Amino acid sequence: MSKSKPKITIKPFKHQVQMDPDYAEKTWNLLKGAIREIHKQNASGLSFEELYRNAYNMVLHKYGDKLYTGLQSVVEEHLKHVSVGVADAVDDSFLDKLDKAWSDHKISMLMIRDILMYMDRVYVMNNNCLSVYDLGLKIFRETVARSARIKDRLLKTILELVKKERSSEPVQRGLLKNITQMLIDLGINSRSVYEDDFERPFLDESASFYRLESQEFITGNSCSDYMRKVEARLKEEVDRVKHYLDQSTEPKIRGVVEQELIANHLKTLIEMESSGMIFMLKEDKVEDLHRMFQLFGRVTTGHAQMREIMGGHVQDTGKGLIMDEEKQKDHLALVQTLLEMKDKYDRLLVSAFNNDKPFMQTLNTAFETFINLNPKSPEFISLFIDEKLKKGMKGANDEEVDVILDKVMMLFRFIQEKDVFEKYYKQHLARRLLLGRSVSDDAERSMIGKLKTECGYQFTSKLEGMFTDMKLSADTMDNFRAFLRNERESPLGSVDLTVSVLTTGYWPTQNVGSCNLPAEILKCCEVFKNFYLKAHNGRRLTWQTNMGTADLKAAFQAKKHELTVSTYQMVLLLLFNDRTELSFKELRDMTGISAPDLKRSLMALINPKHRILTRAAAGSSGADKGTGGGEGDRRAAGPVGSIDDADVFAWNGKFKSNLTKVKVLMVQQKETEPERQETREKVDEDRKHIYPTQLTIHAFICSLCVCHQQLAGRMCVWVVDAC
Repeated sequence: MSKSKPKITIKPFKHQVQMDPDYAEKTWNLLKGAIREIHKQNASGLSFEELYRNAYNMVLHKYGDKLYTGLQSVVEEHLKHVSVGVADAVDDSFLDKLDKAWSDHKISMLMIRDILMYMDRVYVMNNNCLSVYDLGLKIFRETVARSARIKDRLLKTILELVKKERSSEPVQRGLLKNITQMLIDLGINSRSVYEDDFERPFLDESASFYRLESQEFITGNSCSDYMRKVEARLKEEVDRVKHYLDQSTEPKIRGVVEQELIANHLKTLIEMESSGMIFMLKEDKVEDLHRMFQLFGRVTTGHAQMREIMGGHVQDTGKGLIMDEEKQKDHLALVQTLLEMKDKYDRLLVSAFNNDKPFMQTLNTAFETFINLNPKSPEFISLFIDEKLKKGMKGANDEEVDVILDKVMMLFRFIQEKDVFEKYYKQHLARRLLLGRSVSDDAERSMIGKLKTECGYQFTSKLEGMFTDMKLSADTMDNFRAFLRNERESPLGSVDLTVSVLTTGYWPTQNVGSCNLPAEILKCCEVFKNFYLKAHNGRRLTWQTNMGTADLKAAFQAKKHELTVSTYQMVLLLLFNDRTELSFKELRDMTGISAPDLKRSLMALINPKHRILTRAAAGSSGADKGTGGGEGDRRAAGPVGSIDDADVFAWNGKFKSNLTKVKVLMVQQKETEPERQETREKVDEDRKHIYPTQLTIHAFICSLCVCHQQLAGRMCVWVVDAC
């Protein structure tokens, strides 16, 4: 094996330079003199290149420590003199003097940093010391800004200037900006000096200021004026931060203002008499409510307290409406008032409360609570819809109709007992369809569509079945009339009969009392029944006489009129072809109509508006035959229960009217307590999910025609469209 060759290492040549023992001292004295000239602002005659080289050599020859400590001593010595000068300044020039000292010091330290740049890069980094510029900041902070004679005076001066500005006095914002920026810079990469020496005392002082001011504001201003002042103060504080405070102060000072001016007085402001939130809600103060919403939303419980007051007010107002017995007498006006109330709060929700969901939920809960306090609410809302779909929307276009129905649906959503509403709606829809009173089929179907969207198919399946029945009934009547035309002699005689055949399961069922129809009408019913059952073997027809109408031609002394009446009224009037006077008891016995229905029918016939019959109370000399008012006539305008068994009724031959066709239909009555109880019982049964099979089909008598002659007065009676 060959022997390994020895390694040769070449080391750099070290020239042993003998340093002058006084070199470091001489060089430092040169640099110290230059630094002092810089402090005196006489730097124009200095050679920065030479000074940099001297500082470089000191660091290079391990004299960096001497250079660093020497610099610290020179700067401290200079700033002590500066501190005395600032402290001795009079109040008016104190901040100017401090600002000038700070500005000069920054410039000086920048120049010194340039000279000692090599020390910054080598000595400072190796020894983990403050840089030259940061060292100057530290010395200024301890020697000037935090000196015993300056620190407290500086804080007091700034706070006094802020207070003056809050009192609308002008201040030097530029000077204040320089001072606060100085405090930030003195923190050396932190805001500790700014926060400790200014911000915390500033926030404490602000809290005291606004605490006192809020007491003065709230005792001498309305809620609306107070909130405007709060808005102005918040804007001022944000503007103040923008111009001469640090941005980190903004959320803190806003928090102070919000706490002292808003949070501490929430309850007082909201409940302020004659100007608080309830007053604003009553008077539709949209702008003030929006301002309250914006301001109170800044504090934790602000919106919650607003919602509590608003919800309580809406509930109390609604309860006063829905439970007022006088207002319940006019259910249409009551529901219209509720709709207007809902419209009002919907507008407020958008304009004042920014469509805020918790506010929306509070309103909905309040409406739902008070509407369901009254068990009659489902009936009232159904009656309102009934009125609108009968005549309340005549002349309205599709869009207007849709708007009206949408508003009603808002109230419907609040009803908890929607099955009760369904019962009433079915009854009212049946009347509209059978009597031909719907203003528009499109409007009816639109309403059913909305109910289906809200409650599902099962809720509206029977309602849609009612429309199907009406269409099938029309087809059935076409076939029936074709059958009659093919007969050599009409089996109906002079009677024109129209029948609606209805499926029991779809339509509201009622316990219809007996009604003794005239023989001519019974014959017509039998003809239709035979015709229908030939085509539909196995079905059973039940005649509902309580839902019919008829047109009668009647001869009065002045002229002939065509009277539109109910089936019950038709039966009653036909009796007066053979008798001049009949008592209530006789009418009940001859017609078989139940007493409540009979009284309702008679009330419409003796009503002063259409007084077809006259009535004399028991014990009077006879029935009043005139068209004017008598005591008996005035009683006719009373409630249903005002008719007695002994009352006597007579044909009013003196009846006059400018109209040829006179409608004498019974006024639609709200349910009596027994009827309402019956409806409730049906709803309770349905809630038990008991649905017995219904195989019966009801048929309503419609359009009956028959002629009668009264021996004394030759009264002709022609019955058309009787149901």
